[in-house]
Amino acid sequence: MQAQRRVALISVHGDPAATIGAEQAGGQNVYVREVGRHLAALGHQVDMFTRRISPDQPEIVQIAPGCRVVRLAAGPLEYTSRDHLYQYLPAFVTSLLQFVKKQRLSYEAVHTNYWLSGQVGLMLREVLHIPQIHTYHSLGAVKYLNVTEIPSVAKTRLKIEKAILETAERVVATSPQEEAHMRQYVSRAGRIDVIPCGVDIENFQPVDRSAARKQLGWGEDEKILFYVGRFDRRKGIETLVRAAARLSYPVRLVIGGGFTKDRGDGLERERIGQIVESLGLAERTVFPGRLDQEDLATYYSAADATVVPSHYEPFGLVAVEAMACGTPVVASKVGGLCYSIVHEETGLLVPPRDEMQFAEAFDRILTNPALRDKLGEASIRRIHNHFTWAGVSRQLGNLYKRLAVESNSQRSSVA
Repeated sequence: MQAQRRVALISVHGDPAATIGAEQAGGQNVYVREVGRHLAALGHQVDMFTRRISPDQPEIVQIAPGCRVVRLAAGPLEYTSRDHLYQYLPAFVTSLLQFVKKQRLSYEAVHTNYWLSGQVGLMLREVLHIPQIHTYHSLGAVKYLNVTEIPSVAKTRLKIEKAILETAERVVATSPQEEAHMRQYVSRAGRIDVIPCGVDIENFQPVDRSAARKQLGWGEDEKILFYVGRFDRRKGIETLVRAAARLSYPVRLVIGGGFTKDRGDGLERERIGQIVESLGLAERTVFPGRLDQEDLATYYSAADATVVPSHYEPFGLVAVEAMACGTPVVASKVGGLCYSIVHEETGLLVPPRDEMQFAEAFDRILTNPALRDKLGEASIRRIHNHFTWAGVSRQLGNLYKRLAVESNSQRSSVA
């Protein structure tokens, strides 16, 4: 019976046990980790498979009772950009199958995350004969509309994303907007369920604003805009900075996120720093670096608004985390942000890259505390009603079970 309730979550490049905020360690890592933890709390045994990137990394990390991360050797034991991981997927599958055989495991379902893991799932379902559920986290066809340089792996990615939608037993869209993008840009075939991302409401809850500001050393009357996330051009940090420079009064900018010097995120951090300097905002801008998940509620609560200026965002975990803390969000009117944020009710949505409209939205919140508080209170209600990890994981667990029953029934009828 225990084996029947064991599920595999696959996240080749997004280690669920990684430090959040490092390069290629963001929303997907959080999603897989939190789904795994909460599925285990519901009674599932959960194995989360990822790629090992250092000989110093432990091969198995216990995240919670019944939930562990298994790091598999696939290619060199070193960091490799996700755009260069495709060649190692067969080795990943081989390592995973060896682990499963050695441990004598069987799974109810396999849930793959991002197209690389989706390809792993397509290969596994031919061997393990279990249903595949897939979450894209981002769609190549939409992403490539928002970048200037198309990677060499793009053609392969688009082909595989189409195969996943048409082949997997179910694809999970995290918003109705993402589902629409799948149908518009990927394929009209395949079955899609909409199940959103969630928030850890035990960690992300309101902190008294005055106490939070005192703790962080910020002034009681300062006007504060907060960004946290990866340093990546697609995240639109430049729009935030240029919009803030348009305001006629002083604003403190807090731009959180880790980076590694000489890598892509380090180069973007340097570029943003140069823009801050050129606009004369250096004295009012803080770069606190990578922020621990345990500290984020304090930062969200201390800010007047959290800004999510992404050019493309399938869902946007930062937005819902801020909302859970009662902080209004000013965000780009793109993708899943149009689902999690209700414009004029829980936050403000503006066109991406439009620094003038971002500045106008900032001004509305920064000069009207009553509006800020009204949006924040509505945000908390929306999160608790729709976006908790417990609720999300319960929906996913029911989906796994339903598909496993269908799969077993089909095999029995063939036999």
